[in-house]
Amino acid sequence: MITITPSAASQIKLSAQQSKSEGMPLRIAATRNSDNSIHYGMGFDDSKEDDISVTCEDIELIVSPASAILLKDTQLDFVELEPGKFQFIFLNPGDPNYKPPVEQ
Repeated sequence: MITITPSAASQIKLSAQQSKSEGMPLRIAATRNSDNSIHYGMGFDDSKEDDISVTCEDIELIVSPASAILLKDTQLDFVELEPGKFQFIFLNPGDPNYKPPVEQ
C-alpha cells in the first residue's frame, strides 16, 4: 500500500486547513496511461463503500481497489525540486518512469 513521508503529511495537513477540508480523508488515485506509465491524482474526498482506508503519519488515506494495485509499495513525498519550488512526488517502483532517489 502507499505510505507518506513526514514532509508530505505536514503539507497535506496544511492544505486541509487552508481548504477547510480538515477531518476529510485524502483520496489518492492512480491510472495506467497508454505508454504504461502511471498517472496520479489526489484530493480530499468522502470514502466510498469499497474503498481501502489506511492511516499513515496521522493522515487517513483512501484508495479504490483498482488504484491500490497500482500504488503498491509507493511512497508520497513533498520535496524541493528546484530552489523555492516544492511539489508532491510519487516514488513508485511499479511505475516504469520510477527512478530511485539518489542518496546524498
